[in-house]
Amino acid sequence: MTILGKGANIGLDILQVRAALGWRSGPGCPDVDASALLLTTAGSVRDDADFVFYNQPYHTSDAVQHVGKSGTFDSIDIDLARVEPAIERIVLAASADGGTFGQVPDLCLTLIDAGGREVARFPMTATTETAFVGGELYRRDGRWRFRAVGQGYDSGLAGLATDFGISVDEDPTPETPPVPPAAPRPAAPDPVPGTAPINLSKGEELLPVDMRKRLSLRKQQIAVSLRKAGATEPIVARVILVLDASGSMARLYSNGTVATCVERVAAVSAVLDDDATMQAWVFATNPARLPDAQLGELPRWIPQHVRIATMFGGLRKKKRQQQAAAGQIDMTRVGFGNEEQKVIAEVRNYVSGNPISHPTLVLFFSDGGVYRNDEIERELRTSVEHPIFWQFIGLGNADYGVLRRFDTLPDRRVDNVGFFAVDDIDRVSDQDLYDRVLGEFPSWIRAARAARILR
Repeated sequence: MTILGKGANIGLDILQVRAALGWRSGPGCPDVDASALLLTTAGSVRDDADFVFYNQPYHTSDAVQHVGKSGTFDSIDIDLARVEPAIERIVLAASADGGTFGQVPDLCLTLIDAGGREVARFPMTATTETAFVGGELYRRDGRWRFRAVGQGYDSGLAGLATDFGISVDEDPTPETPPVPPAAPRPAAPDPVPGTAPINLSKGEELLPVDMRKRLSLRKQQIAVSLRKAGATEPIVARVILVLDASGSMARLYSNGTVATCVERVAAVSAVLDDDATMQAWVFATNPARLPDAQLGELPRWIPQHVRIATMFGGLRKKKRQQQAAAGQIDMTRVGFGNEEQKVIAEVRNYVSGNPISHPTLVLFFSDGGVYRNDEIERELRTSVEHPIFWQFIGLGNADYGVLRRFDTLPDRRVDNVGFFAVDDIDRVSDQDLYDRVLGEFPSWIRAARAARILR
């Protein structure tokens, strides 16, 4: 084993590394936590998902994992063989909760190989720092090396994270953006020519006047889109909403895009569902079910529940955030990663456990970053035998993995998945949006009935 001083570096001939942050407990010693940041050649993260810590323990590549505490050790496991080529450095950091690192006796960072052998040890000293960079793993001439850094920050983990490009919201309880105005759309007569009047949906009379006007036009357009898609009779269906709440979605939440999407697809539920109600989920690292979105409650439901975890909230180590009376969930428990397969399984299990005589249409919004392709494919293949049609809507030009390819995958009794992506959904007219959202649903219903998946 090599004992390192500050600034020293060594080459590594191993690919499985455990970085164990150790200390000695004592009076006044604060709680200490290890973390890792995956950096590009620019010296910053690509997005918040490149920060691995106690509230986001897995990197999307599976190369880095926060193992957690064992006594007075907190460890990060790194599989260097799985680190993406775009990543140049992995910073091994730490934070102190309730004190400074000057109050932490015998602070030390140890590298351990897969067999449990100590490869290197870096004893560290500190004073007023509340966050600390112990060391970094970095590429040099095709090999991985380790450098002992020992640099502290008085601004805590939030300050350290900001230096490496993490988006940190300075307000731990930021206001949720108000429901934005309707998306730009071509002028259309009211009602759409050739359509019959559509009855008032449950709760529609409770909506503000401007929202009622938008809803009325959208319901007319949905009727047109269904006929264009081949629906020859009225369709009754349960509508479920799934929203990507991963870290990369932060901009789309903050600028109101996601809120607008929810209002627009609520019109689909108003037409198809007798109760004009959507069951709703959010997902990132973990899925979470939201309170049902009832049409008449939409002006209050959207600001309360169309939310994303802020990195500031994630950095604040809390067992549980205060829950609002309206049933708001703790978004830090949802995390920041991309685990689509988990929410797909949860929604499918909900449908199985709550059977109805009508089909289920799932409207699934995501900005991509899909990497669990095999697991997602297994979940969607399993869903073929359930009365569920999955309509995926991509918000941007990103990597959608198996979601984009699923329409052409063989060996399915029916095609139970639709997908389309748009660079800027706010520029898509309601006509185009509903044509795409509902374009495959009627044909799936016919195929599912023929296969006796639907009765």
